Amino acid sequence: MYKAVQKSVIIVIAFAFLTSGCNKKTNFVVDGVVSNCPVSKIYLEKLEINGSTPYDSSKIDSKGRFTLKGNASQPTFFLLKLNNQKFITLLLDSSENVSFSADFINFSKDYNIKGSAGSRKVQALNRQLMQTNSKIDSLESLINITTAITGSGEKIEGWKKEIEQVYNDQEEFSKKFITDNPFSLASVLAIYQKFNDGSYIVQDLHTIKIAASALHSMFPNSEHATTLYEDTKKIMQTIRNEEVRKFIEDTGMNSPEIVLPNPSGKEMALSSLKGKVVLLHFWSALDRNSRIINPVLRENYQRFHPKGFEIYQVSIDTSRTAWQQAIAADGLNWINVGDMEGSIQALSTYNIKTVPSNYLIDREGFIIAKDLKGPALYKKLNEILN
Repeated sequence: MYKAVQKSVIIVIAFAFLTSGCNKKTNFVVDGVVSNCPVSKIYLEKLEINGSTPYDSSKIDSKGRFTLKGNASQPTFFLLKLNNQKFITLLLDSSENVSFSADFINFSKDYNIKGSAGSRKVQALNRQLMQTNSKIDSLESLINITTAITGSGEKIEGWKKEIEQVYNDQEEFSKKFITDNPFSLASVLAIYQKFNDGSYIVQDLHTIKIAASALHSMFPNSEHATTLYEDTKKIMQTIRNEEVRKFIEDTGMNSPEIVLPNPSGKEMALSSLKGKVVLLHFWSALDRNSRIINPVLRENYQRFHPKGFEIYQVSIDTSRTAWQQAIAADGLNWINVGDMEGSIQALSTYNIKTVPSNYLIDREGFIIAKDLKGPALYKKLNEILN
């Protein structure tokens, strides 16, 4: 009996030790001093994607001292705030004992911080940007004053070149910061920082992709890292869309070419249908939603084909048997093509992410509508062909 009780006590003590160790590991403390401070309280707010939420607060004693505490299982952004005009951004991690000091007047611009590597990185970023924006503002003021007096001159052109160099220097600083700190959440701040004119400092997609990928893998539960990752995917999609638009402009075509084999192995070019109104339709024989739409396509084809309507249907299948069986079962009497390797090139060219998807192309080869289904497709065809 004694041994059993003794064993239970040992287990409880061991569990308590492990638990307290875990809690201690995730605690941080911020001890600070604000000199010449007329306010009696300081606040710590957790910085989130859509704002900030109250987290902790502390009284400021007669000597300007305060202590704030919190818990962070991963690097987390906070605002250290005296009021709505005086605040700074901190990046606090578990187990950090942070020492902070500042004067009330220059609280946001000039402060000292020790014990928090992330917060010092944030400070370096913000300090550099403040200096950059200050230089730009000063040079723009000189330009505006001189322009009002003389209208133009070599000095003005020189200052414009100097401003351009300041912009470039800031961009290079931020890019190098991200490259040097790919696994620090401070790089998220660097990517989202803007000049005073509202333009993003870092616009190099390669740099952004490296940071987004690294941070997403390092901090999968971080709201900031996840948002950056999703935003980067959207940027990449926008760029892909822009590349398609540029390709269209450069080739003088609105609908990029597709050449794929039909079930008999004969290659069929989309461009060969110029002069007809064409529905470029992407589908899969194994996709239920694609099969549901086929009868609707058949009805429209029967009604409008005699008037110059054609369907160029691209399969993303890899099974020739399934593809051919679906064509026969659904009575698809129009042009059906596919390389039985997913038709990847065609999907990429037209930025197709899901099936079924389609584009309606007019007689001149210009895309005039996208993803028309059911009554919308009939209405558009009736408008064009009647």
